[in-house]
Amino acid sequence: MTYQTVRLSFNSLVKQTPFFIMATAIIFLFSQCSKRKSGEQPVLDSAYVTQYMNSKPVFKDDLYWAMQFYKEREYKLGWFKDHELVPQAEQMLGVVKRAGEEGLDPANYNVVDFDALLKELKGIKRDLEKRDELEKEIDAALSATYLNWASDYYRGLLEPREQSKADWDVKRNRMKLHIALQSVLGERESNLPYAQFKPMHPEYANLKKALANYRKIKAEGGWPKIPAGASLKPGQSSPVVPLLKKRLAAFIAPDSLNKGQDNAFTPELSAALKKFQEENGLTATGTLNKPTVAFMNIPVDDRIRQVIINMERWRWIPQSFEPNYLIVNIPEFRLRVYEKGKEEINMKVIVGKELNSTPIFSDLMEHVVLSPYWNIPPGILKNEIAPKVASNPGYLESMDMEVIDKSGNPVDPSSVDWSAAGTGSFPYTVRRKPGPKNDLGDVKFIFPNSMNIYLHDTPSTELFSMSKRDFSHGCVRVERPIDLAVYLLRDSGWDKSKIMDQVQTRKEKYVPLKKKMPVYLVYLTASADPNGKVRFYDDVYGHDQKLKSMYFSKL
Repeated sequence: MTYQTVRLSFNSLVKQTPFFIMATAIIFLFSQCSKRKSGEQPVLDSAYVTQYMNSKPVFKDDLYWAMQFYKEREYKLGWFKDHELVPQAEQMLGVVKRAGEEGLDPANYNVVDFDALLKELKGIKRDLEKRDELEKEIDAALSATYLNWASDYYRGLLEPREQSKADWDVKRNRMKLHIALQSVLGERESNLPYAQFKPMHPEYANLKKALANYRKIKAEGGWPKIPAGASLKPGQSSPVVPLLKKRLAAFIAPDSLNKGQDNAFTPELSAALKKFQEENGLTATGTLNKPTVAFMNIPVDDRIRQVIINMERWRWIPQSFEPNYLIVNIPEFRLRVYEKGKEEINMKVIVGKELNSTPIFSDLMEHVVLSPYWNIPPGILKNEIAPKVASNPGYLESMDMEVIDKSGNPVDPSSVDWSAAGTGSFPYTVRRKPGPKNDLGDVKFIFPNSMNIYLHDTPSTELFSMSKRDFSHGCVRVERPIDLAVYLLRDSGWDKSKIMDQVQTRKEKYVPLKKKMPVYLVYLTASADPNGKVRFYDDVYGHDQKLKSMYFSKL
């Protein structure tokens, strides 16, 4: 109620009522005006939000999200109801204080002294103007704090500014932080766990448990160092055995390690060691050898940092996968296919060697090619094929290869100027015909991309028995290509019998997928189960070191 309204009402009462009635009415009008004013919630505006978000360096990057949040609510406060803080405020501040559990630094988010602000608000009695100003400040501060934390927690500490430097071109997490904040406040429903402040992926949650476990190991003094020259075979006895048991206890239930004499390398202990080797990408011999000792002696601090940077990589991945997708983890040398969240296929893969590293990216698989030609890549053509053909025109025929022009017509190799091979001016394609000598085997899987990377079969199946499988020129060779083809083409009228019949024709056949399959080629050097039992993989391309340098310089 405005002063002008009260004044008009007062003039009317003077003319129309006795004095005592007039006095009573005036008191009522002013009490109603005061009551309405005290009940109204203050409102922000765009200038206030902008000024507040720019007042602290850590809030500036999230100005856009703050403006979206308040604009959609017509600048009404989000964290107050009837001048009381909503319960989510205390919950959110508690989560932010525990940011260290996520491998983040709580100091980056605890930048506002909320205790002082809330104490001051509680002490205000009748100064309604000051109360309103404090509520506005606290509301803006709570939103800014949440957005600052959520940006790192959900999108990544290095995302999106430094992501391109981290050897990662998987499609980005496009999470909208203002929508997440609306979900936190109960104003919007979501299938994603924003309101519970939980991570998007269970794999992240598993690594978080692993981080807690490894920090506990560190607090207890870490694990023992195995002597560098130690070696053990079943049946041997050595003072190294107790150290080995203690080291394995971080990975395997201790009760299973305590059988036999203290210094005896028992069959049970050998089996436990073999399991450790299998799950960590080591050659599974069941014996203690030099590579295993080196792996075990990596300090716990290094493992903690490795877990943290892989948690960071999970923040970069889109907040939810498609119902069906294929994922290759390069350091693990393994491919998995998921259907409605359930693993349907799991197989070994061979990836690029370090000089021809398999790129990290995502795309959509569109075709399965049966009995494919192998078009020789420019580098291989220039450095390996052309020199041999130049001295021996019959070399191509002996290797089941041919030359074709741009129209697909065969060309006599003796008529070709091989000095230009592998360059942009070379007008021909050299390819290997379908058949047993073909480097792509019987099947390849196409997800068109500028790097010409795809999945494919290989005649060199013996390489799948190796524990470290980085042998290709960049493409990904799959262990069971026919099984994968049968799965992908199951809705396209192609069963295993029909696929094998086509393969036997040795004629290239492109078969489109009825529904394109999302493909993710990722680089994760640590994974964990729901209990936090962690498995580490070799940093085959050295990406971890670069990411650690970038990440921990931010903390």
